[in-house]
This record gives sequence, C-alpha cells and structure tokens, in this order.
Amino acid sequence: MKFSCEKVVLQNAISTASRAVAAKSSIPALEGLLLVCSSESMTVTGYNMQLGIRTQFACDVEEEGKLVLNARLFGDIVRRMPEDTVTLVSDEKLTVKVHCGDADFDIVGLPAEDFPDLPEVEEKNVVSLPEKTLRAMIQQTSFAVSTNEARPVHMGSLFEIGGGELTIVSVDGFRLALRREKLEGSANGEFSFVAPGTALNEVEKVCEDIDDLLKITLGDRHILFEIGETELICRRLEGEFLDYKNAIPRKNPIGITVDTRTMMESLDRVSVVISEKLKSPVRCVFSQNKVTFSAKTASGDAKDVCKVDGDGRDLEIGFNNRYLSEALRYAPADTVRLELNSGISPAIIVPVDGDESFLYMVLPVRLKA
Repeated sequence: MKFSCEKVVLQNAISTASRAVAAKSSIPALEGLLLVCSSESMTVTGYNMQLGIRTQFACDVEEEGKLVLNARLFGDIVRRMPEDTVTLVSDEKLTVKVHCGDADFDIVGLPAEDFPDLPEVEEKNVVSLPEKTLRAMIQQTSFAVSTNEARPVHMGSLFEIGGGELTIVSVDGFRLALRREKLEGSANGEFSFVAPGTALNEVEKVCEDIDDLLKITLGDRHILFEIGETELICRRLEGEFLDYKNAIPRKNPIGITVDTRTMMESLDRVSVVISEKLKSPVRCVFSQNKVTFSAKTASGDAKDVCKVDGDGRDLEIGFNNRYLSEALRYAPADTVRLELNSGISPAIIVPVDGDESFLYMVLPVRLKA
C-alpha cells in the first residue's frame, strides 16, 4: 500500500472513524482502524461490534492495499505531524512508514483479515432529510435518553416516520422529550424503530449544519446512516417502547407563557444551594403573572421570582432543578407554553403557537410539608 494526502483530510477521517473503535478488546484489530486503499480513494473504518463508522476520502494512490493500524497510535502520530502532505507506505510484512515534512515514523500493522466485517443492511425502509434537521432533532431529545440498563429499549430514541413527518421521542422515566419535523426528503411507507442513544450522539457529531440530505436505511436488525462520505451502522434496539401518546396528559387547565432564558436563569440562581450531596427539589408556586422558586438544603435557603404571563392559580409543585432546566434549555423556542394541572401531575412544555413541533414533559417531585 502506498498513498499520500493532506494531513488535515487524513486526520479528520481518523477522528471520525475512531469514534467507533473499542477502547479495549480481546480482539486487537478492534482497537484499530481498517485502512483500505483502492484506485483514487481511501476508506477508514472503526468497529466495536455495536457501532461501525466507515468514511471515505480522495487521495493519491500509488499502490492499492489494506491493513489495520492501532487507532490511538496512528491518530496521535498524524495529529502531531506538521501541516503538510502525509505519505504512508506498507510492505508485505505489514511494516508501515508514515512520512510528513521532516517527520518519519515506522510502525507495525495487523492483517486486514483480522478485522470483522461490518453488518450488511438490507434496504427495508428508507428516509431522507437534511443533515442540520436531524442534528438539531437529536440534540433536542438525546438528553432525555435513559441510562438505566433495566429497560434497554429506553436507552435509545424512538423514530416514527409517517404522514410526511419524522417524530423522535426519548424517555427516561422522569421526563420525556419529543421533536417533530416535516420531511422535506423522501420516505417509503410508515415505519418506526429505536436507535441507540450512543450511536445517535455520534450521528449528531458527524452531521453538519448544512441542507445536504442524509439517508437512513432500516434493516431487519441494523440501521444505516449515510451522511456525505461517511456511513454509520448500529444495531436496532428491540423491545416495547413507551406508549408516549397515552402517557402525555393534554387536558391541563393551567397554561402560562414563559420566556425560556428568564426562567432558566431564575432556576439557576435558586439551584446554587443544591448539589449532588445536598439534593432537594425546587419548590415552585405559580400565581398571577409570576412563579416563585425556592430551595432549601443544609447549605442554605434560596428564593427567586420569575415573571410569566398567565394565572397559575397558586399551584404549588416541586421539580428536579436539572430536569426542568434542561427541558427549557433544549426547547427550540425563546418563548414556550407551560401546561400544568396539579401538584402531582407532569408539567408539559409546548410551542406557544400550538404547532406541536416539540413537546417536553417533566414529572414532579413530591414536596415535604
């Protein structure tokens, strides 16, 4: 194998594919990157048996070939090289010479045959949408993905495609995040699946803030995300996802309009006395055009008043400060409508204009008298 390319191009490919490399594995090849050099391009692949990332870029190829290089070592070498053209040459004994400017490295590779094949994804259902749309939708729902291994299906996000719309839902037992967007791209039929949260975090990093369409292909057991020159393959999560449509109470008599930034700042001030060691709910009293936040721990007492529009009917309710604050932070609107019912009913955050492009639900915490 012999090829050369600009350092920044190679470094970006290594960085992207390395996100799927196993940190430690009984199979040495899984701690490495598979490099496949053919005609005028190089393909770099990382795979940890759960998630695979394969990215391609153009380069000057003098000799085709393939081998596996330790991801951490190869990444560190390329990152420290001068901004110049990198040349990589390997022989039959898998001795690899990496040259850039005045820097030279000799390292040892592994046979490409040691690297497991990535799963083939049968084209069962396909949906296309802009990169920036999916990136925003993942960002605004992934914070509510569960980390509890007791319900593995909730460690991912539900994707529902139908009626010209894509809906993404995440839930962790304490809160729910929902985002809905019209599909500008194409989709064949109505279908749904659950994608692992860990894989979606990587999809979000690979997606750019551009209008280029990406493609999601659903297979029997795997999901393929095709984003530009990068492919990401992950397992589908099996199991029964929460019936979120029936879990969200929508007949709420109290509706108030809040400025998200103002309420977040108010919550943040009161949360100063709360910590991991000293946990306490934030007590909220919703009255006419204002909400009074208070918290009490061994560190001290805190109180703040936030102006809102609407009558809270003196409802008193407690919330985990982080859960309520995150719901406000990720809601893609400067102003939202907060729907409430009682001190033991969830709070619902929706758009003021009622278009239902997002919905966040936060369960309350019981307050001590």
